[in-house]
Formats: sequence, C-alpha cells, structure tokens
Amino acid sequence: MKSLRIFLATGGILLILYIVAQLNRPKAVDWRATFFNDEKKPFDTYILYSRLKDLFPGSDITASRRPAYNLIAEDGLKNAAYIIVCNGINPAKADYDQLIKYIKQGNDVFIAAGSFGTLFDKNLKVNTGNDFNIGNEGTPVHFLSAYLNPKKYFSIGKGVGNSYFSQFDTVRAAVISQTSQGEANFIKYSLGKGSLYLCAEPKFFSNYSLLNAPGAEYAATALSFIKGTHQIIWDEYYTRGDGGEDTLMRVFLKYPALQWAWYIALFGLLLFVLFEIKRRQRIIPIIEPLRNSTLDFVNVVGQVYYEKRDNANIAHKKILYLLARLRDEYQVKTNKLDDEFIEKLTAKMGLENEFSNELVNYIRFISVQDHVSDRELIELNKLIEKLYTQSG
Repeated sequence: MKSLRIFLATGGILLILYIVAQLNRPKAVDWRATFFNDEKKPFDTYILYSRLKDLFPGSDITASRRPAYNLIAEDGLKNAAYIIVCNGINPAKADYDQLIKYIKQGNDVFIAAGSFGTLFDKNLKVNTGNDFNIGNEGTPVHFLSAYLNPKKYFSIGKGVGNSYFSQFDTVRAAVISQTSQGEANFIKYSLGKGSLYLCAEPKFFSNYSLLNAPGAEYAATALSFIKGTHQIIWDEYYTRGDGGEDTLMRVFLKYPALQWAWYIALFGLLLFVLFEIKRRQRIIPIIEPLRNSTLDFVNVVGQVYYEKRDNANIAHKKILYLLARLRDEYQVKTNKLDDEFIEKLTAKMGLENEFSNELVNYIRFISVQDHVSDRELIELNKLIEKLYTQSG
C-alpha cells in the first residue's frame, strides 16, 4: 500500500507540472473554418457580424439559431434580408422550400458556403469545386460589372478564393464575380420579386479576410448587392446548430480554464477511489421467498383491459369462454345458437326456459356488435353469473 501511495503521489506531481506547462505554452493559432460570429479566430466572423451596422445602417441585426422553416413560417419573418455564412449547407426540403418562397415574396437571401447540398444541386444545378494551390496562396477574384472596376483583382492568401462553382444554371443565374481562372465564385438567381445570392467562398467574410484591405473591400461590395431593409437575419443554425444544444458540459468544454477544472476534478476523484480501495466482507444478500404472483398478474391484465376500454373484445372473450365451458362440461354443441341449443341448455343445466331465451338472445346480440357499451358489458356479465348460479 505504501508503494502504491508513492506511485500515485509521483503521478500527481507530474500531472500538475504538465498542467502548468500546458497553461504557460503559447497558444497555437486555430485555423479551423468555424465561422462563429462571437469568435476571433482567423476563420470566424466576429468582425463582419460586428460591422453589419455599418454595412446596413438603420437595420436591426438579429442572430438566429432556428431552421429557416421555423423562423419564416412559424415566427412570421417578413421584409428581412437573410445572411448565411458557413462551411456547408444542406437544408431539409421544408427549409429549402420556405427559403425559395420567402425570396419570391420580394426578400433577399445571401449564402456563402463551400457546399450547398442536394436540393440546391437538384433545383438550381449548383455544385462547387476547389483549387488547391501550391503553398495555399489563394486565388485572386474580380467583379465583372463595369461599375466595379473588373480589372481590379482581390487576392487574400491562406487559400481564400480557391473555391468556385463547378456547375450552375447558366440560363437562370447571373455571374457577379469570378476567379482569375475564369471560374464563377459569386452568382445571383432572380426568383420572383427577390434575389438569391450564392458565394462559393465563405472565407471572404472571415476575420482573416476582413483584416486585409482587399478582403474587406470584396466582402463589403458583395454584401452591398443586398437591397436595403430594416432587418438583417444572421444565421447561426448552420454553424452552431439548434439553440437547444448548449448543454452545461458544452459550456465547460468551450473554455480552457473550465476544461482543466473538469479534468483535475476527475483526476482527484480517481485518486480518492484508489486510496479508498480496501478488502471488505461481501454483503450477504437477503433472498426473499418466492411469492405467488397470480393475483398480481390478474390485476395487471385487468388494468390493461380497463385502460384500453375495448368492451367488445372483452364481451366476445367472455362469450367464447362460456361456450367452451358448455361444450366441455355439459357436452352441448355451440356451433348454432338456435332453439335446439336453448332446449338442450335448459334441460342439461336445469334452467328456466325464459332465462335461457333471454341469455341466448343477448349473446346473439352482443356477438355481432363492433362496439359494446359499459352498460351492455355489465348486463352480459350479470346474465353469465346468473347462469353459473342457477346451474351450480
């Protein structure tokens, strides 16, 4: 036991030293493209989200983590531009249909994504591709409009601009900007009274891009195509998921300090368990004698029938059991409930003829019913009980 404690103490000291070293280590740059609007990593969108007020003065900026169908159809969204910047979008059919309907009503939707999913491919023939340049320098892009100086190219670096549309509906879509290789990377679909803007390179709207003058100019120009509106919806559903996913554990794992607190607590609990391990006498279990569960079974079955309230089923079963008993105990044929059956039933069981007629007529009546009321079921039960009483 002493050697075990020395081993655990040494392990604890080494773990503490490792934690201190990790906390003092320079933090590496996270180049993951997450496009979170409240994060300042290179490929997040903190700067753009913070400056939307400058791009759309007088507009109300609202972040949403709800699917398009819920936001538009259930919340009644109207007269608002919808902006989505994410790695990829693959909306459900209900969300896609609602977005298209919303655009046709006269609203603008702007989507910057590396992929657009099956519904955009099926209905708008949209597919994306990517040029992986040596050194990951990024592909220059330029606008095509004569009003936007088409000879001016925007080059950012870090692979920004490499994505483009490998396929789109050239009849319905208008190309707004393209890469230096002539591949369209920003297009527009006019649908009804509104417009759908699709950009194949979401990194143009990231923090890294906006910290460069060419990137900031390109992003501002691209977003300027959205017509003026009093409300801007900034979508977070396709970057963070539904708003209900922020569990307590997710909050703990989001922040490094809370992460280490969680790991240290787990390690401390492990040490406590190891130190408390001792040889103990096993508890002798108390073996209860077997009990007769027949009554419990009957109660359970009766409760199931009562809750289901299928009176017709119960009535038909009671009739079947009665006829089976008449066949087995009194050798009375039950295939036809006619006058001959009534005579044999009366004779063999010593019943009154009037009661036998009443019972058989009621059984005939119940046997053809699809629905049996409580009163009818009770009446059937009374007649059967009376039969057993008189025959006994």
